[in-house]
Amino acid sequence: MLKDITIGQYVPGDSAVHRLDPRTKILITLFYIILLFLIKNFVGYFILALFILIPMLISKIPIKYMIKGIRPLLIIIIITVIFNIFLTKGEVIYEVGPLNITREGVRLAVFMALRLIFLVTGTSLLTLTTSPISLTDGIENLLNPFKRIGVPAHELAMMMTIALRFIPTLLDETEKIMKAQMARGADFESGNIVKRAKNLVPLLVPLFISAFRRADELAMAMEARCYRGGKDRTRLKQLKMTILDCFAFCFLLITVGFVVLTRFMY
Repeated sequence: MLKDITIGQYVPGDSAVHRLDPRTKILITLFYIILLFLIKNFVGYFILALFILIPMLISKIPIKYMIKGIRPLLIIIIITVIFNIFLTKGEVIYEVGPLNITREGVRLAVFMALRLIFLVTGTSLLTLTTSPISLTDGIENLLNPFKRIGVPAHELAMMMTIALRFIPTLLDETEKIMKAQMARGADFESGNIVKRAKNLVPLLVPLFISAFRRADELAMAMEARCYRGGKDRTRLKQLKMTILDCFAFCFLLITVGFVVLTRFMY
């Protein structure tokens, strides 16, 4: 299951989505997340599904690969659906003992499940089609205007990108530690949820040691290369908007227009 997490991973490619300016993809992803919380009907979610499906097909990222990234969230999605179904007040459509299933609860549960699925899919598509270096440059460039009020744009961009970059690395490390402990007789699969959670506690110490070791090695490597932050730093490749970015923003505006219309029509 740990290998199913797709956020933070990068799949090299030469598609139109890969060639988009990282600033364009970051801004579109932010608007996409905002749209997720503005949609109030199923028509809006259908439009948003097309909005994320078209770039996915253009980028040639396998749909099965994207679906695989949702598997680790299944438990969270199920718990969210159950809580919304039974704890939302409204028109009762079915009774299960002392609990009531309401029409409003079912509707809200479906909306929350769709939001989680779309949220993971959209953010995964950003990292899958954008290299860590490009992502760092894009975030830093977008944060540059805030330097006037003391925001450390370069440091924030570097921290966020390193955090995303090390997600798959730490997951691989966790997988190796689990296999090593299972070879010594550890059991991570039997028992209820509470017992499984307790069995995972021994993973924390070696995982933290590995994470700190990797952080120390990264810091030493950066110092050995005379890294001094973003001051007077130059780039081999300068960020530049192209006609593809204009088409992407037009596609976003069309989607926003349709979503706004659905709020008034349905």
